[in-house]
Amino acid sequence: MGTQFTAIWIALLLSFPVVLSARDDGLMRIGLKKKKLDQLGRRVVPGPVNFIPKEEGGGASKPAATKKYYNLGETEADIVALKNYLDAQYYGEIAIGTPPQTFTVIFDTGSSNLWVPSSKCYFSLACYFHSKYKSSASTTYVKNGTSAAIQYGTGSISGFFSQDSVEVGDLVVKNQDFIEATKEPGVTFLASKFDGILGLGFQEISVGNAVPVWYNMVNQGLVKEKVFSFWLNRNVEGEEGGEIVFGGVDPNHYKGEHTYVPVTHKGYWQFDMGDLLIGTETTGLCAGGCKAIADSGTSLLAGPTTVITQINNAIGASGIVSEECKTVVAQYGKIILEMLVAQAQPRKVCSQISFCTFDGTQGVSMNIESVVEESSDKSSDGLHDAMCTACEMIVVWMENRLRLNDTKDQILDYVNDLCDRLPSPNGESAVECSSLSSMSSVSFEIGGKLFELSPEQYVLKVGEGVSAQCISGFTALDVPPPRGPLWILGDVFMGRYHTVFDYGNLTVGFADAA
Repeated sequence: MGTQFTAIWIALLLSFPVVLSARDDGLMRIGLKKKKLDQLGRRVVPGPVNFIPKEEGGGASKPAATKKYYNLGETEADIVALKNYLDAQYYGEIAIGTPPQTFTVIFDTGSSNLWVPSSKCYFSLACYFHSKYKSSASTTYVKNGTSAAIQYGTGSISGFFSQDSVEVGDLVVKNQDFIEATKEPGVTFLASKFDGILGLGFQEISVGNAVPVWYNMVNQGLVKEKVFSFWLNRNVEGEEGGEIVFGGVDPNHYKGEHTYVPVTHKGYWQFDMGDLLIGTETTGLCAGGCKAIADSGTSLLAGPTTVITQINNAIGASGIVSEECKTVVAQYGKIILEMLVAQAQPRKVCSQISFCTFDGTQGVSMNIESVVEESSDKSSDGLHDAMCTACEMIVVWMENRLRLNDTKDQILDYVNDLCDRLPSPNGESAVECSSLSSMSSVSFEIGGKLFELSPEQYVLKVGEGVSAQCISGFTALDVPPPRGPLWILGDVFMGRYHTVFDYGNLTVGFADAA
């Protein structure tokens, strides 16, 4: 496209201290200031997420009936205000210990542990740029000492468990286990301005089986309703970055009714979703259903490379030229197409021409490390090389075009074009800021309803005027069956749709944000 794209690192960052304020409704609010993102050539990455638990969890078998939640003014729901950093990072303030030591944290529904830097962190440079917990300064500290380590999608930490009181808004959670981080290697947490992460996922993926903060809020009777909700303000110029309500929902921040779907895997807030549409056309891969996670700790929308490439093609995003993809099309494209026309089973095509060792049902390769399962427990066992992955994607693309009755030449040309649109190795793609008005909408089918994102909603704009850069809100992430195909619906989606996490009924609800 002739656009030089300098990648920007979007990692959930913090910059200024917060100011506490109270209003007449008796709720404690935490006001936060804003800071614009600079353009330092930092790399775009999803936020800290992505544990795939080994155990299959149970969930509700059907969507919950209409519920009445405690709205503001009806209950002592607790509110934590959030800061919005370029529509890509949302974070707030907590305190640990007595007297309280304050920290800024990401409220992350994609993980389940609370951690902050420790005063005993001596050899990680990141610790010197953040607030550190000092156990000797707290009268409510209880020693634990059990070692712990967490691997995130974009970084890792290690340290040991301790126990103390934790303040979230005006709630005080007693006897909370958390991790004092003594090692924060790499640049992920060095460059970030948040101190730690407060996980809001299920205990099933909690490192050390530690009881999450949210569980203790419920168990200690601090909230009347077993629900918390997110509103993420997508107006970067707005005074409010967003808010979390613990124990209720704020009717001022959504319109209409929420659509609820059952949690299908206790670990993440995971649910089943249907097809994904570009404009009005199906992308094919999720026509029979996909899995999805509502994840406040991920900035973007992460999904299968097969679909991300189709989206890139539709919106004119630029990635890298995949030689593997081009090679498969050039040498075997006609053979694959003939096999599909002859009604061959799509999932077995790539194994029948010896690109894949298995029968194709394992899907594309997996890049997520699990903190629950053993690292040697790999579903593909290294057998899924680049040629196999390219073949599998080509099969899906050809199937879609056959449904549209395209000619063979048209299909081969289309697939070659898609090869040019494959995302770069880190998953990010650039788009022309001037082309937003001509781009297609993208819609997710959830609970029988289409949730649409317009180009203005799924493209992140950095800078102003001639120096402005635009980043696609879609990034590639491949998870094979039975855990995938998987979509991670991060802040790009949750900013458009007010999200309710119903712990009592094991459902997730979405409504238009107001």
